[in-house]
Amino acid sequence: MSLSLISKSEYNVFYQPYIDAVKDVGLLEGLKLSGEAVNSFLLSIPIEKHRYAYAKGKWTIHDVLLHIIDTERIFAYRALRIARGDKTPLAGFEQDDYVIQACANSRSFESLLKEYNTVRQTTIMLFESFDAATLLNIGEASGFPVSVRAIGYIICGHEKHHIKIIKERYL
Repeated sequence: MSLSLISKSEYNVFYQPYIDAVKDVGLLEGLKLSGEAVNSFLLSIPIEKHRYAYAKGKWTIHDVLLHIIDTERIFAYRALRIARGDKTPLAGFEQDDYVIQACANSRSFESLLKEYNTVRQTTIMLFESFDAATLLNIGEASGFPVSVRAIGYIICGHEKHHIKIIKERYL
C-alpha cells in the first residue's frame, strides 16, 4: 500500500516529520530496510562512543537505542490493538521516564542490538499478518486518531529521526 495514499487524518501532525522521512517506500520494505541500515550503522560506531552523551543531561547512544526499542514495542502494541478492532483510547508515555528506568548504560551493546533485532523481526511479522483492510483501521493513541499503517511508518520514521541525531551530535 502506497504511503502517498495516507491521509493526514490517519495520524497526529506531530508525526509528520517521521512520515516524511520514509516516503517513497512500502511499509514492509521500509521496516526491513531500515532494520538492516540501523544494524549496519550501529555496528560502525566506535565502542568508546556507545556511552557518550553530547551534553550534560542528554542520552547516550545506548539510551537512544533502548528508546528506539521501547518506542517500537509500544507502537507495535498500539498497532495490534487497533488492528484487532479495540476502540479503547491508548495512553501516551513519557519517554524520559522510560529512559531513566531502563538503565541502558548498564547493558552491553551486543544485548541491546540483539533486542533491537528481535523486536524488529516481531514487528515485521506483525505487520505481515495484516491485510489491506486491517492496515486502514483507525484507533486513538495519545488523544489522536491513528491508523495501523501510519503506525508502521511512524516506527520507521522515528528510528530515522534518532539515527540522524546520532550522526549529527554524537559522532
